Amino acid sequence: MSPAFVPRGDGHALYVRDWGEGPPVVLMAGWAMDGRIWGETMLHLSAVGLRPIAYDRNGHGRSTDRPGYDYDALADDLAAVLDALDLTGATLVAHSGAGGEAIRYLTRRGRARVSRLILVGATGPRVIGEAGVTAEIVDLLCAQLTTDLSGWIGANIDPFAPGAPPRVKDWMSGMVLDCSRRAIVAFQRTIAETDLTADAAALDLPVTIIHGDRDASAPLDVSGRRYAATIPDAELVVYEGIAHGVMVTDARRLAADIARRVLG
Repeated sequence: MSPAFVPRGDGHALYVRDWGEGPPVVLMAGWAMDGRIWGETMLHLSAVGLRPIAYDRNGHGRSTDRPGYDYDALADDLAAVLDALDLTGATLVAHSGAGGEAIRYLTRRGRARVSRLILVGATGPRVIGEAGVTAEIVDLLCAQLTTDLSGWIGANIDPFAPGAPPRVKDWMSGMVLDCSRRAIVAFQRTIAETDLTADAAALDLPVTIIHGDRDASAPLDVSGRRYAATIPDAELVVYEGIAHGVMVTDARRLAADIARRVLG
């Protein structure tokens, strides 16, 4: 049986959900979210014979909270999960800021365990310097996350998943509030301050980019299209009228697109 917790030393561990059998699909949640966000998508993937796996990032969900929120450290966490489950031929599906974790894993560890990358609403490859974002703006954001996280959630949960039922938005809001505050502030800085352009350009495996054209968190023109222009031979799939939280608003469609690329 697969481990429910992958040890990370000094009593720390990463919580893993591993459902079913078949070709493995590792789903990586975005900033301040954990593996629960993929629940509906995982059910759809299981139904077509895939093995969906989701783990909670360090400081998120049921995982413990230890120092190490830069992309190198988070890529090593991903490596620990893939090694513990002894996965080969895995498809990585990375949402939002998790795109950087997956990309850094591939450039840091290679693709021996991974056959394909699917970026969903991925942030990057560069944030500061794009769309008017400055280091000062990032500082202000991190200050609000430190002192008024509930206020930030109140202003941003509706644009994340427009049309989602109120109870679903409350559930997602609770997911953010449950995170280690240290983790979400530090990970936000990692997302904003890391330039992944060279990493993305060095990828040498099939990459699909799925991005909504109403994504306010990672705008299509500065994220999805920029990745598509940077990653060799990348496939860009644009979801018209869809925002950042595609696994909440359009899980069935997303699962179908993932399955088509995994199963051929």
